[in-house]
Amino acid sequence: MAPQHLDSELKLLKDNVLELMFLVKNQLEKGQEALHDFDEELAHEIMANEKRVDSLELTIDRDCENLLALHNPVAVDLRFVMASFKINSDLERIGDHANSIAKYIVDFGRKIDDETLETMRLDEMYDTANKMVSNIFNAFITEDTGLARKVFRLDETLNQINREVSASTAELIEKDVSQTRNYLYLFSIVRKLERVGDLSKNIAEELIFYIEAKVLKHKKMKSKNGDDGNSE
Repeated sequence: MAPQHLDSELKLLKDNVLELMFLVKNQLEKGQEALHDFDEELAHEIMANEKRVDSLELTIDRDCENLLALHNPVAVDLRFVMASFKINSDLERIGDHANSIAKYIVDFGRKIDDETLETMRLDEMYDTANKMVSNIFNAFITEDTGLARKVFRLDETLNQINREVSASTAELIEKDVSQTRNYLYLFSIVRKLERVGDLSKNIAEELIFYIEAKVLKHKKMKSKNGDDGNSE
């Protein structure tokens, strides 16, 4: 296939991955708002948007398969297609978690008091998870591996909060056994946000894998074009 046609197909793939990232990012942010305000309509909107997430994931899968089968990409282009394939899967799973949280909010049936939200550290979890997804979104746009690497430390923060909230949940249940079901619902949200962190870290690793290979390729191309490193 002509290189120009390959380039246009790669651009389409990148645009679709970017659209899915944006959609999943919004799903997660809306989930925090729905939980805080007990906005059932917003929770239902998240659940309805899950169909868009699934549809876009299938489109990206098909894009990747077609690129591999029809264009036989190599080097950096192959890395990008393979990274996109893995990132697509992780984004869809983040979307699944956002959808599951929305279902929990609807099932919960009432606004959660601020004291419980604070004890369960749900805002901390959401703020950290949202920051991670925002970082990978911007890293993908700007091809900034520094932004991608910030995700690793944020994931450690999420894991630490998750461990501490586990003990807090047990204490809350001991104090009021009648609320056991509700506390377990909230802890399930915490666990899902922790998984969002793991998936975001996976995506960051794939971005670094692709971006650093691309930078390396550009350096080699400059060298071949006569840049011996002595020019100003």
